[in-house]
Amino acid sequence: MTQFLKYREFEAPEQLRHHVRCVWHLQLDAGSSHTEVVYPDGCCELIAHRKTPMHAYGAETGWRRQERCVFAAQQRSAIRLAARSDVDCIGVRLQPAASAVLVEPSLADLHDHIVDLAALNAKFAMRFVAAATQVAAGTSIADVWDLLECHLLPLQIDERIENAVNQLETCDGRGPVTPIVSAGGMSQRSFQSTFKEQVGLSAKEFARILRLQATIRTLDDGDCSLAQLAVDRGFSDQAHATREIRRVTGTTPAQLRHSLKQNRTGDLSVRLAAAFIRGRIG
Repeated sequence: MTQFLKYREFEAPEQLRHHVRCVWHLQLDAGSSHTEVVYPDGCCELIAHRKTPMHAYGAETGWRRQERCVFAAQQRSAIRLAARSDVDCIGVRLQPAASAVLVEPSLADLHDHIVDLAALNAKFAMRFVAAATQVAAGTSIADVWDLLECHLLPLQIDERIENAVNQLETCDGRGPVTPIVSAGGMSQRSFQSTFKEQVGLSAKEFARILRLQATIRTLDDGDCSLAQLAVDRGFSDQAHATREIRRVTGTTPAQLRHSLKQNRTGDLSVRLAAAFIRGRIG
């Protein structure tokens, strides 16, 4: 049986690009016992469910249905989700250096969690759900942009951390952190603590996620040898790459490449992960 999944990303307008990477719209039908996966990408997200929320798996809680409006903090391993009924949700992918302006307590305390947005900011959560409800498939998301502009633009981002994030992203997490610290005029200790407070991960953890994402995109795009991929992506060797990818995704590079390739011809095992990796349905 063919199952339905539609995913679309909307690029942030110029005035919001320091705060927002994109807004996305996801629709998919219930997958019964099928488990969806999403891999960490170094960004936090706001998500408003327009239908029944998905269930998420937590090591401490097991399977639990999400709240209608959630804040997905930084993740260090794959998120496991289940669609027990049809899904329709709007998400806001925040820029890494912008997430902390929305969150109290410290963003670093929330890593690996998906929490009720209303518990963090009840008024904003209510307005976000209302704006998301106005979005119809294939039409304007103006209400969402208006809400984000009103709420986010007055909030100040630490330019030193934003610049550090940009430099790490430019090299897919492979560059040394020391020159970035020096350029920001901060001590090593101050940089590390501020980066973790603002981004939700240490600079080393964030770089590791960027390298992972670049590796997954390469697995999805081409057929280069795994040994060459490991070298190109800054791993010490193929075994190191395999350990890192298995640790975060739960699968080996060869298995992941196979699943992504099969997904293009209808395999469902990584259908949601593939959509988020590609920014569209391939």
